Amino acid sequence: MEIIYTDNNATTKVADEVIEEMLPYFGELYGNPSSMHTFGDQVDKKIKQARLRVADLINADPDEIIFTSCGTESDNAAINAALNAFPDKKHIITSNVEHPAINKLYQHLRETKGYEVTFVPVDKKGCLNLDLLYNSMSDNTAIISLMWANNETGVMFPIEEIAKIANEKGILFHTDAVQAAGKIAIDVKKAGVDMLSLSGHKIHAPKGVGVLYVKKGFKFSPFLIGGHQEKGRRGGTENTVSIIGLGKACELARENLTVMNTKVRELRDYLQSQLLEKIPGSSVNGDLALRLPNTLSIGFDAVEGESILLMLDREGICASSGSACTSGSLEPSHVLMAMEVPFKSAHGSIRFSLSHYNTKEEMDIIITTLVPVIQKLRDMSPFWKDGKMV
Repeated sequence: MEIIYTDNNATTKVADEVIEEMLPYFGELYGNPSSMHTFGDQVDKKIKQARLRVADLINADPDEIIFTSCGTESDNAAINAALNAFPDKKHIITSNVEHPAINKLYQHLRETKGYEVTFVPVDKKGCLNLDLLYNSMSDNTAIISLMWANNETGVMFPIEEIAKIANEKGILFHTDAVQAAGKIAIDVKKAGVDMLSLSGHKIHAPKGVGVLYVKKGFKFSPFLIGGHQEKGRRGGTENTVSIIGLGKACELARENLTVMNTKVRELRDYLQSQLLEKIPGSSVNGDLALRLPNTLSIGFDAVEGESILLMLDREGICASSGSACTSGSLEPSHVLMAMEVPFKSAHGSIRFSLSHYNTKEEMDIIITTLVPVIQKLRDMSPFWKDGKMV
């Protein structure tokens, strides 16, 4: 069975060009980049190239790039460094729709360290309550951490505006840009963020490698203490092969930004319009204008999202009910609940997240498959009768 993969917000295919770039460093070029001999130095030079490629994607300086193991480590390292920098400040701010890498850490800090945490709510479109956010800032606030774009709905927050106000108040600002990178243009200098997290496997690089951007001038305290790697900011021998792959993936992502915002956006919009037209009782979750170009969260009344996914899976179609990090739960996602999406729709919501590898032919197959799937499930549902919710 040929697979149609539309779960790219969960993970992406490693690009062929990335694999080709990595292969020599699995074999003959196996030197340790920290070694003083030429054999190791040639690997170190390749890491420097990767660091430059990552920096170019977000308009940073190479020295501001720290390689990590994943987005979660980057998020945790950023927040812990901020709290270490301001040990007397006991207030932190985030939103109530963050990835578990942020909201679980904040809950932990509240329960075990006594921090006051403000979870800023979103409205029914998934947009932040900015008045509450700004009114929550105080002299006691150590850090604000907000995702650039939501992993489930694709809704984007006004990061540049928020960072500017945070900077004026002397509050550190971190953004989890794991979903945004490679889909929209990111300029850390223009945005004014102090720290930013990326993850390789969301942009066609391998799993197990991430990035933390740290603005020059911030006294960063290491999350992992050990050797001199990453200029003493993250101890441990570098994940050389994956870092090299990430560098190539960032170069490709930069080249493909136009494709993401034309071809991929058009495919997403085509899929959305066809499903809304052909399936009554369907609705899109999230602000239609302020979304990533590749993401469609759509709900179907009177059916279970897990049942939809299982039936699509039988046809070789990969989609998601939300975040892969919270899969296995039968409850509607915390993101949709925070948006107050009606239960009848939230429970039947699934997410399609596309990449430049997807085609219009695949969208047509999804449409022709999903329409009878929803009808079949509704035929069995006690909540659907005569073409409407009861």
